[in-house]
Amino acid sequence: MPASFTSIYTKDAPAAIGPYSQAIAYGGLVYTSGQIGINPATGSIDDADIDGQTEQIIRNLKAVLDAAGTDLTRVVKTTCFLQSMSDFAAFNAVYEKHFTGKPARSCVEVAKLPKGALAEIEVIAAY
Repeated sequence: MPASFTSIYTKDAPAAIGPYSQAIAYGGLVYTSGQIGINPATGSIDDADIDGQTEQIIRNLKAVLDAAGTDLTRVVKTTCFLQSMSDFAAFNAVYEKHFTGKPARSCVEVAKLPKGALAEIEVIAAY
């Protein structure tokens, strides 16, 4: 019999802007969808710079992970998308404050992100 999976949802993070879940819990791991710097209270990206957007992304990820019963200390892998690699150093400065366990990571530049975001992060965490 296949293992079951659970869709994760919290009102403390932005609702999905498409046909997907905020996260899925399966087999002892939580797989989050990518988070951009949307403030869940306003539904918009309130910060124009990479620092502010990255802080909001991490707040969103914390909320989703909390709803799944885990946290940033249990993240094993992140995938990061930057609209411009010129933001790499500033992005890393915020990232390293929160991902202190230094999970495995991929970071790539992409042509565009939803809603004109400067960054997006998705994570895999144990729970």
